[in-house]
Amino acid sequence: MPSTPTTPIPSRSELIDHLVRTRIAGAVATPRENNLDHYRRLAQGDRNFWFGLELGDRWTDEQDVLAVMAERCGVSDDLEHRSGQDTIDPELTVAALERMAIVLRKAAESRLSVLLATGHPGGLLDVHRATAAALRAAGCEIVAIPFGLRADDGNVHQVADVAVYERGASLWHTHSPHPMAAILDGLAAGGRPLPDLVVADHGWAGCAAQRGVDAVGYADSNDPALFLAEAEGTLQVAVPLDDHVADPRFYEPMTAYLLGAAGLL
Repeated sequence: MPSTPTTPIPSRSELIDHLVRTRIAGAVATPRENNLDHYRRLAQGDRNFWFGLELGDRWTDEQDVLAVMAERCGVSDDLEHRSGQDTIDPELTVAALERMAIVLRKAAESRLSVLLATGHPGGLLDVHRATAAALRAAGCEIVAIPFGLRADDGNVHQVADVAVYERGASLWHTHSPHPMAAILDGLAAGGRPLPDLVVADHGWAGCAAQRGVDAVGYADSNDPALFLAEAEGTLQVAVPLDDHVADPRFYEPMTAYLLGAAGLL
């Protein structure tokens, strides 16, 4: 059964206008110099920017990384543009949402087991929660993670069917792949099957994809790893967006569009 929508499903043009107005895409808050710095660090082999993926020596030229980010995220491809405003192309955001919707539709039709996780609970938790609820209503199994998981000196919990990282009684922002590794290792240790699909972001999605699990994810313009993984075919879909805008409710029309396109609303 489709879930009941709480936010009207926008048209494609309405969603693009909304993404630009709320700076989820368009002229985003992440500055050009931060984007380029992260592309350089990834190219130099800093694994904090690899998100659990094994990139080898395939992306050692930061200009190659920039070319992929211009193609798949919509940042400026001007090599002389070194600071100031950068962009995410809202058309690319919506196109990626539509590709993700195809994956979600197939998961629902096949009643797959799905694991959802976020390293950005302040922005994306409700996006994943609503996705989990819609998939559960469609007959998918939402994977329950094992109890007692630890990673990076913190705990890996599940809140509203979404795996999160917790320390000091607070949900933390993390791009680390280690929480997802703890989940997958914990499932295997308990003799439980791995999920058929992971819907996540950042290192959580990267780790799952590297482990061979079908995965889709969200990432910002300064987080190139998932876009490289999509370009290589390791990750099924990477959706470009600003992953922490002024109000998490700004993501609600985007989520409605995604679930509507997937036939889940």
